Amino acid sequence: MRRAAAEHGVDPDEVAPEDVTLERPRNRDHGDWASNVALKLGKRLGVAPRQLADALAATLVEVDGIAGAEVAGPGFLNITLDAAAAGALAERILAEGSAYGTGVLYAGVRIDLEFVSANPTGPIHIGGTRWAAVGDSLARLMEAQGGEVTREYYFNDHGAQIDRFARSLLAAHLGEPAPEDGYGGSYILDIAARVEQDYPGDLSALPRAEQQEVFRELGVTQMFGEIKASLHEFGVDFDVYFHENSLHSSGAVERAVARLRELGHIYEADGATWLRTTEFGDDKDRVVIKSDGEPAYISGDLAYYLDKRERGFDRCIILLGADHHGYVQRLMAMTAAFGDVPYVNHEILIGQLVNLLKDGEPLRMSKRAGTVVTMEDLVDAVGVDAARYALVRSSIDSNIDIDLDLLARKTNDNPVFYVQYAHSRTRAVARNAEAAGVTRDGFDPARLAHETESELLGALAEFPRITLQAVELREPHRVARYLEDLAGAYHRWYGACRVIPQGDDPIEPVHAARLTLNDATGQVLRNGLALLGVAAPERM
Repeated sequence: MRRAAAEHGVDPDEVAPEDVTLERPRNRDHGDWASNVALKLGKRLGVAPRQLADALAATLVEVDGIAGAEVAGPGFLNITLDAAAAGALAERILAEGSAYGTGVLYAGVRIDLEFVSANPTGPIHIGGTRWAAVGDSLARLMEAQGGEVTREYYFNDHGAQIDRFARSLLAAHLGEPAPEDGYGGSYILDIAARVEQDYPGDLSALPRAEQQEVFRELGVTQMFGEIKASLHEFGVDFDVYFHENSLHSSGAVERAVARLRELGHIYEADGATWLRTTEFGDDKDRVVIKSDGEPAYISGDLAYYLDKRERGFDRCIILLGADHHGYVQRLMAMTAAFGDVPYVNHEILIGQLVNLLKDGEPLRMSKRAGTVVTMEDLVDAVGVDAARYALVRSSIDSNIDIDLDLLARKTNDNPVFYVQYAHSRTRAVARNAEAAGVTRDGFDPARLAHETESELLGALAEFPRITLQAVELREPHRVARYLEDLAGAYHRWYGACRVIPQGDDPIEPVHAARLTLNDATGQVLRNGLALLGVAAPERM
């Protein structure tokens, strides 16, 4: 590119690396790489893009490792590598191992990722289960880009929902009907029974109000213990469990209000304390402290965000359900009021609903929870791997229907089976190769010349770009869809190319090359599944 600039009288230093774009063409007939660089720079260089592309193509074919360069349309460049240059990727993947596909986008960046944060008033519902799968995958992707990620669970132990939970437990203990605004389901009976067992004294000797406080304290502890256990079995563990109640008991709300007052964004009106969020794009100012002196709901958000920033986090990211869509604007205004950058220092991701289907019909509510389908229901039906994979393979912007019958099948129409089977097949091929005496010694990348090998190498080369794109766009589903494409390319290659000689045929260099490609594919499948928190089985 620099040579082309000089030939056209332009200072080569004016051509920056970002001017050169390369991408994998969707149609493999268009080569290994495609670039629109001539279209981008033609005008600056004062030459027609097509003419510039012709000059670049003539230069590129002189470069070692490039088999051909063709010009298409108004100036697109299609570049084809020779087999040796393309095949060298397989050895590189094995050299990098689990580091292949990682990067430095968030190197040195401290990230607080808050997700799930279900109220400790019942088992985790299917929506919370989706955020567990997606949130943990996002954390893994950010860590793979060098981020220092803290997984955080906001423990809602303050407010009316806890009062209703305590009254529901007490009613169960006393054999009374559940309160009209309370919680039902057999889990309430289970938790109440455990509180009765754990309480060291005689509950019946306490006044009703004191009994309710016992059920509040011990019941929330019991319920949250169950939630933690369910998440752990789902492969999700948190670094921090932050108690909402601490914001109100520690003076954090008052400190946040004082900070915003210093910044000039707090005012008093109608006996209440207000945050002037309209200055930062909100549709109206927000009450922080109500006229009766009680903190409004947003006060906890102010205190919690400030607490995270004071703990040293550069980026604070929260996953919320669709019913929180209306909160985003006010939270971004709050971020700006603190002097931070919305969508950079503070980011809210909104996810949509999940429907479970059984026999083609929506799954009935959980008997245990009484009102919702839970994490345990899903895991019991299909297992952790299938559940996590199914919940993360679609964009969080879309509602998803999960067919439990499909996920239970051990067939290729089950996406998680399809990908896991591809990995187990790479391991079976490696074991069979070892038994036959085939090794990777003497790897010659030029031997990987079959069209299916070119397709498979092209797919393997895409992995670092996919992982980077997935984390930048907050779309871990891109990794899952990529793995399905990679599995398809591998299965086609497996059907066309032999790694082990037939019969008494001798072992040849092509077998070592193909074993290397097989093992590299297995490595990338493992790396990708690890980013989703899904196992890569050795045998199936």
